Amino acid sequence: MLCLVTALERQVFDFLGYQWAPILANFTHIIVVILGLFGTIQYRPRYIVVYVVWAAVWVTWNVFIICFYLEVGGLSKDSELLTFNLSGHRSWWEEHGPGCLHEEEATAGLGALHGQSLVVGAGCAMVHSYVEALHSGLQILLALLGFVYGCYVVSVLTEEEDSCLHK
Repeated sequence: MLCLVTALERQVFDFLGYQWAPILANFTHIIVVILGLFGTIQYRPRYIVVYVVWAAVWVTWNVFIICFYLEVGGLSKDSELLTFNLSGHRSWWEEHGPGCLHEEEATAGLGALHGQSLVVGAGCAMVHSYVEALHSGLQILLALLGFVYGCYVVSVLTEEEDSCLHK
């Protein structure tokens, strides 16, 4: 259930940043988690196996996100890879990170546009790249726990089916 709550939280912030690839990945993750929960409640091992396979894919996706935001292996967080080149938006956390300062900035001849503008990196308690990496790290931890639990539940359910067939 915690996996579902954290995925929904992440989905909200990805929507705010117009990050289309993560939005699609999060949506798929939410659907598969619900399917896995349904499979567990209804004793349907096939649904749980779908979740277990997806958990491995989800871990891979989150490792990619960590590498993307920490610019590992030639990846650049400034690329439009996560927005499918549809918009110039970036991570929501880049402009609204924890502790980031907004300062008054007057534009030439027009006065203040919205009264405040962000000075990127000014006073931020944590750089947005680390916020995104921590989100992904939490998702990896939860997915690994879900993977182990899913494998255990599938083994228990299939053992019960086998014992019922041999009686």
